[in-house]
Amino acid sequence: MAMKMVYYDRLDVAGMALYIGISERGLAFVGSDGADIAELEKWGERVRVDLIVDEMRVKPYAEGIAAYLTGARRDFDLPLDITGTPFQEAVWQALVAIPYGETRTYSEIAQEIGKPQAVRAVGTAIGANPILMVVPCHRVIGKNGKITGYRGGIAMKERLLRLEA
Repeated sequence: MAMKMVYYDRLDVAGMALYIGISERGLAFVGSDGADIAELEKWGERVRVDLIVDEMRVKPYAEGIAAYLTGARRDFDLPLDITGTPFQEAVWQALVAIPYGETRTYSEIAQEIGKPQAVRAVGTAIGANPILMVVPCHRVIGKNGKITGYRGGIAMKERLLRLEA
């Protein structure tokens, strides 16, 4: 069986540099600010896709993310290609429902998906989110209001929260 193709390019905008990957179905990966190609390659190995650089295919997605990062857009209408376990997908859907400029706690996400005891598992599912910003895991904070872990790093999370403030 042929592997799925993911086309990628690097986006440099608003002082950030990140890799974006798309499939025929939609946006599949948004990387961490400043991470090298190894972050994308590691994800590609884990989900078993072939990576092909293609600036033109990625361009409409890169433009949407650039508009968000420069404050010109608040939401995304990009098709997504994101697959996980049913639990992960429930968590990711809850993240997409968090309005721009608002935050939720891990406990609130666990409540929202009907698994109030699964706070740690929610954190693990959030950490597995391959589409930073578009599936807005940066909007999830600790119960005490503190900024907590983020695949893109705490500085990137703080920057995105400031952008939306």
